Amino acid sequence: MKLKMNRKDLLTNDDIWNAVITVISEKDFPFESKRVNETWVVYHYYSELESGGHEMLLHWLGDYIKEVGIQQYQKELINILEKIGAADYAVVEMTYLEQLWQLYQALEENEIEEEKFYSKIESADSAYYAQDGKLGTLLESYFIEIHTDLINIVED
Repeated sequence: MKLKMNRKDLLTNDDIWNAVITVISEKDFPFESKRVNETWVVYHYYSELESGGHEMLLHWLGDYIKEVGIQQYQKELINILEKIGAADYAVVEMTYLEQLWQLYQALEENEIEEEKFYSKIESADSAYYAQDGKLGTLLESYFIEIHTDLINIVED
């Protein structure tokens, strides 16, 4: 069931951004809707990378990645990144994500030295940040494009 909101509460891009985040935060992932699932995946990717880089992404989404497997998560992420026009970010994740996950798991099991993991994290984060924050703009445009698919807008 879609969230209901008054049109007057969705007048600015910030209003729409916040409303979409409310939709994807309101219930437990995964959702019945493919669109909401895609939105959840790409938003959490953006959010974790902006707040703490790939290490935070692996930490906070680790349970989900374990559940579906790194190849499935990587496929979901790359598909939605490409769908919103973030092909450069998709290349970063095609290049680094699976290896980072393997190193992350090895580090968790004390099978490798931290330096090996953090060296690769630094490379992946550098590749992400080299995109100059374009993902935030692309994500905002995507949220504006799809918000009516996620929210039932009612007149006052």
